[in-house]
Amino acid sequence: MVQIMRIKGEKCVLRRWNLLDLESLVENANNYHIAINMRDLFPSPYTLEDGKNWLEITSCEEKNCFLAITVNNHAVGGIGLTLGEDIERISAELGYWLGEKYWGKGITSSAIKGIVNYGFNELGLERIFAKPLEYNTASRRVLEKNGFQLEGIMKKSVIKEGKIYNQALYALTREN
Repeated sequence: MVQIMRIKGEKCVLRRWNLLDLESLVENANNYHIAINMRDLFPSPYTLEDGKNWLEITSCEEKNCFLAITVNNHAVGGIGLTLGEDIERISAELGYWLGEKYWGKGITSSAIKGIVNYGFNELGLERIFAKPLEYNTASRRVLEKNGFQLEGIMKKSVIKEGKIYNQALYALTREN
């Protein structure tokens, strides 16, 4: 899948990760301000070894919906869909991150538009959902900007760095 978009004159592309992305991946992912809002599976600090592991995971084609967000051919973030299984196979969870120096430029919003289009039109999904931490207002705003609706607050649903937090459950369903 390749999704090309132009944002403020820069060429932004959603594409599969490749080995040439390693340096840019580590440079952008190794940021506490990103990691604090991610699952614990997202390492902090983010090392070269972590980057190599990620690129190996994403090299498998089967059910791989994890894409690099690139600006001028540099991987500056990631976006993906974790597909549901069994009776939840018509749904997927959306996850994303973007290097801090690219925040506030509309890149994440455009990337979400691209992967939502892919999920509904290519994968045949009926529902895409995301669960940002309740306090992460930037992530919540970008979901709302893309038509996701708040379905509820999941009280005391996660623990991060020894603190318990709420998550906000957002979802978007296919238009009928």
